[in-house]
Amino acid sequence: MKLIDYRSDTVTQPTAAMHEAMMNAKLGDDVFGEDPTVNELETKAAALFDMEAALFCPSGTMTNQIGIKMHTQPGDEVICDFLSHVYQYEGGGIAFNSGASVRLLTGNRGRIEAAQVKDAINPDDAHKPRTSLVVLENTSNRGGGSCYELSEIELIKKVCAENKLQLHLDGARLFNALVYKNQSAKEYGRLFDSVSICLSKGLGCPVGSVLIGRKDDIKKARRIRKVFGGGMRQAGVLAAAGIYALDHHIERLAEDHTHAKAIEAALLSHSKIESVLPVETNIIIFNLKEGMTAAEFVLKLKEKGVLAFATGKQSIRFVTHLDISKEMVDETIEILKTL
Repeated sequence: MKLIDYRSDTVTQPTAAMHEAMMNAKLGDDVFGEDPTVNELETKAAALFDMEAALFCPSGTMTNQIGIKMHTQPGDEVICDFLSHVYQYEGGGIAFNSGASVRLLTGNRGRIEAAQVKDAINPDDAHKPRTSLVVLENTSNRGGGSCYELSEIELIKKVCAENKLQLHLDGARLFNALVYKNQSAKEYGRLFDSVSICLSKGLGCPVGSVLIGRKDDIKKARRIRKVFGGGMRQAGVLAAAGIYALDHHIERLAEDHTHAKAIEAALLSHSKIESVLPVETNIIIFNLKEGMTAAEFVLKLKEKGVLAFATGKQSIRFVTHLDISKEMVDETIEILKTL
């Protein structure tokens, strides 16, 4: 039985064309700055956002943690939503790696507002940590793939500028937001001091994320990457996949969004479903009525060849991606009707 895997968009396999690009990559030692394909990816990513420089890393957790460390000092405080990946899913890295505390805000499905940020900034008081950084996540994973309005980010940027705060974007699924909102990467490049993008989610690469920012910051980030153990050698094999993805896999994300909306419609009419978070991009989070737990529902799906992820006692997540076809979505909808 061929499984239909909705657990995450990280499960994608490289396409044949991406494999070919990887196998034909020109290689060198990236720690010496001599891998031409890595250099090309970093230059391409920086130019895409109209920013000065970029750094290729193994994971989005690493690019986020490097970004936080390069913008803070031990004892500082970071403002973010309580659903943020940097808080929920990065192993306490803000405290462990940067020695910083976190001011958690309760936003709307992972999205905070400028007024909340302004109210959360600590006064200049020796008793309190120094507020130095705001982190946004777009799209919000725990928020069901929800997207920021650019106008709200502009207001948050204004608060940051007025209070001398840095602004970092966890853009693990930023390209989903860009496609859904018809926005450009350059609009984000002018607003953020640093941007982290993942290549290994909707873009379909096997490994890798890129941190983008100012030239001096990325020089500092390269040193932090070394301390974190993130220096790679002939990494052009991986970087070639990233270049291919940026050239060929961005616009196709709209297909994933269409597939997610079809599944959302089926779930909204399902007798065992209590609620579904509004679907904007490629993530569907839904809650079950009492009587069956998420773990039980996920097991029943697996028995019928569909893999999903329980995010709580009654909540389940589906993520559509490059390896999910319309036929798979149609089959999934029919399977859901049997449960």
